[in-house]
Amino acid sequence: MEKNNRDYSNGIITVHWRPEKCIHSTICYTKLRNVFDPARRPWVNMQGAETEKIIDIVNQCPTDALTFSWNKDKHEPTQNKDIKGEDKNPATRIQIINNGPAIISGDFELNDILGNKLANADRIALCRCGNSSTQPFCDGTHNTIHFKEKR
Repeated sequence: MEKNNRDYSNGIITVHWRPEKCIHSTICYTKLRNVFDPARRPWVNMQGAETEKIIDIVNQCPTDALTFSWNKDKHEPTQNKDIKGEDKNPATRIQIINNGPAIISGDFELNDILGNKLANADRIALCRCGNSSTQPFCDGTHNTIHFKEKR
C-alpha cells in the first residue's frame, strides 16, 4: 500500500482513495461536497451522505482513484457496481470533463494510429489539454494549467 493511500469507512462500506491515480476531474467534490471536500482534513466525511449516494459518486471516478468495498466482505475494492453489486454501466460511455479529460468507460479497446492496442480497460481518461506527459492519457496536468490561468 502506498504511504499516501487512505481508507474511509462509515461502517457499511470503506472508500479507498489512491491519490497517485487522481487526475482531479472534480466529479467527487462537485457532485457530493458533503462527503468529498478537498478544503477539509480529512477530506472525506463518510457521514456526509447516504451510502448509496457515496457509492454512486465513487463509481463515477474516472481513474479509480476512488473505489469502495463492502465492510462485511474483506475483498478488493469494488469498481463500477451499484448498491446491489451489479454492473452499473455495462455499455461504453464517453464523458467530457470541464477543463479536464475525456473519460471513456465500458467494454472497449483503444488503438493508436498504426492499429497497435494501447489500452483494453473498463475506464480510461484521455488528455484534452495536450500537455500530459503520458499522451494520449491524462496525467492531471490540466489541473495545474487551469489553476495557473485563474491566478
